[in-house]
Amino acid sequence: MNILQETKDILQRSGRISLELYKIMIPIIIVVKVLQELGLIVWLARPLAPVMHLVGLPGEMGLVWATALINNIYGSMIVFVSLAGQHDLSVAQVTVLGVMILVAHGLPVELQIVRKSGPRIGFQAVLRIGGALTLGWLLSRIYAWGGWLQEASVIVWQPRPESESLLSWGLGQVQNLAMIFVIITILSAVMRVFTAIGLTGLCVRLLAPVLRVLGIGSEAGTLTIVGMIMGLAYGGGMIMHEAHSGKVGSKDIFSSLSLMGLSHSVFEDTLLMVVIGGHVSGLLWARIIFTLVVIALLVRVVAWLGDDFFYRRLFKPVEVYSKPEPCCPGAASPEVIPGRK
Repeated sequence: MNILQETKDILQRSGRISLELYKIMIPIIIVVKVLQELGLIVWLARPLAPVMHLVGLPGEMGLVWATALINNIYGSMIVFVSLAGQHDLSVAQVTVLGVMILVAHGLPVELQIVRKSGPRIGFQAVLRIGGALTLGWLLSRIYAWGGWLQEASVIVWQPRPESESLLSWGLGQVQNLAMIFVIITILSAVMRVFTAIGLTGLCVRLLAPVLRVLGIGSEAGTLTIVGMIMGLAYGGGMIMHEAHSGKVGSKDIFSSLSLMGLSHSVFEDTLLMVVIGGHVSGLLWARIIFTLVVIALLVRVVAWLGDDFFYRRLFKPVEVYSKPEPCCPGAASPEVIPGRK
């Protein structure tokens, strides 16, 4: 193995993936900042008040979820901490709110990353927002029925308000974007090593029965795991790169990104909601179980509806930049759809 060549290949691949992400993220980050500065996110929160009542939460918590939907989890935490003192929320209530935030947040950026890989943005938005509402409602009913987690919640850690300086905000965003390249480079290197020693193939074989039920082939299996653990920006960015390379089939991409949309960054994001008073039973376990059930059902419904509906309503094949080839040694070639690019 030529170490220098391998390092060059990893850096080039990481650069291409990061550049594709930057083209999506930078304009949206600026637009969201403008909306935030103009106070327009508050207007989005108003229609969410009845929704909050539906899941057993005060209407004011709609602002918390609206901030998560448009901005990110950290921004919603800041808003939550500022409002939490005005309401006596139980652990169950904070868990319900936390689950809704984890399933549906950062949609302007994350949905664009998904769209660039092929899945149509409308259905993915409905899947995530509808999934958040459904799981939030189910958990609120279950916790109320069993009388579980009704004690008062405790905020373990309170995030500091963001700096009002645009310069500080800009420097922070540059650091975040640079970190994306660093993390993608590390992930690419680790995956290359794992593939070389056979660990990637072993993991895929062990998870093959679950992935098969979820309609995710071996070509996308490893990247799906990366997305679930590291986050949709990283897993989705790699899937997007593979989609444009023609290495992963359309339905694998659709199933993988749908799964990542409902459950990604399962450890880091879960911990963020735990420190503001949520419980791991809903934030982690219920979310994963819900995701697996929903994706398993979705795969069967999509298969029943047929390819014509799939390509007309759910998926738009992306342009392939290079000659398709298997992404892993010994892997099957990607599917070919007659009459479609």
